[in-house]
Amino acid sequence: MKRTGRLQLFAIIGPGLLVAATGVGAGDLATGAFTGSRVGTAVLWAVVLGAFLKFVLNEGLARWQLATGQTLLEGAVSKFGFMVAAVFGPYFVIWSFLVALALMSACGVTMHAMVPVFSDPADAKIAFGLLHGAVGVVLVLFGGFRLFEKVMSVCIGVMFVTVIVTTVLIWPGTMEVLRGLTIPTPATLHGESLEWTIALMGGVGGTVTVLCYGYWIREKGRRDAGDLRICRIDLGVAYAMTAIFGLCMVIIGSTLSLPDKRGAGLIVALATQLEGQLGPLAKWAFLFGAWGAVFSSLLGVWQAVPYLFTDLWMLLGRRKDSGEANSVNYTRSRPYRAYLLGLFIVPAFGLGMSFSMVQKAYAITGALFIPLLAIALLALNGHRDWVGERFRNRRLTTLVLVLTTVFFAALLIRAILT
Repeated sequence: MKRTGRLQLFAIIGPGLLVAATGVGAGDLATGAFTGSRVGTAVLWAVVLGAFLKFVLNEGLARWQLATGQTLLEGAVSKFGFMVAAVFGPYFVIWSFLVALALMSACGVTMHAMVPVFSDPADAKIAFGLLHGAVGVVLVLFGGFRLFEKVMSVCIGVMFVTVIVTTVLIWPGTMEVLRGLTIPTPATLHGESLEWTIALMGGVGGTVTVLCYGYWIREKGRRDAGDLRICRIDLGVAYAMTAIFGLCMVIIGSTLSLPDKRGAGLIVALATQLEGQLGPLAKWAFLFGAWGAVFSSLLGVWQAVPYLFTDLWMLLGRRKDSGEANSVNYTRSRPYRAYLLGLFIVPAFGLGMSFSMVQKAYAITGALFIPLLAIALLALNGHRDWVGERFRNRRLTTLVLVLTTVFFAALLIRAILT
């Protein structure tokens, strides 16, 4: 009975956990730790708020899909015109190859810290990055969705258990954490504190990977209005875990003095400092957790982003009404497999680039997407005739989407100017 209950629970929360794991990469780990190191636990509230904003976006996406039977991309094209796909296509291609490059680089750097068999870190990043990318391709092509879920669940477990245990071991005090969860007055948000608060909120929960949820709930057979409650539970658990993970990273960072580094390099420095405080076991455990975070993110992108491309391919080819329409859920389709291979092959030529440069380009392109998604949800779910009264945006949801649009537009400007 207990085993059956656990299986049923995972069946409910599985797609949400996949989104959560895919949205947490090396950049998010580093941002949380570096923010904690610079401004302490005073910005913990920003993690919770950032996770809540991403929950609202993903809930709106699920609401549209369950009400209409269309993915958000299909809905945007059907309601706003073919130019949506024509404009989104180039952006999506640029973003997907940047995120693929960033994730392979992160896997390479993290693995080099664990297995330092190369004398040159740059060579290690390339070799290990290619290895992780190739393993991801094999798992997705030949393992199927069930194996993908199992591997992701192992990575998620390693990632969360490691980070939570580390947080408990270096706990700074309950009152300090509770004070950090209290939203401060505007007067206290200025200078470096404001900058890192914005970066922290923007990094929680992913960007374009939010769209992946629609394809994963199709894989689980959630297709009608009756599944909305399950999706809300699923997403609630997923973003609660995302918030807990982000809180832990800020708390860990607040106890350390981290160097001015970025991305996976900062994670390695963090693990080294943990070794000084807690011993070698803490260092290796944290590195395994960091590896679980970056590899699960890579595997999630490898599995789900080709779905998005297949959807886009059908829309651009105006073949959504043909018998090929269902191939958006069929990993043996040519568009899916071609794009999966492209995600591995094309970024491989950029592994020699600076990791921080890749991370910045990825952050800018990702920040551009969130306000556009919020605007699309305001329009699509705001029409009673399109989604029905039950699924229409309520006033509070509308307000949150408007604030999300403004906030992430400001984040985009900041990312471009810095």
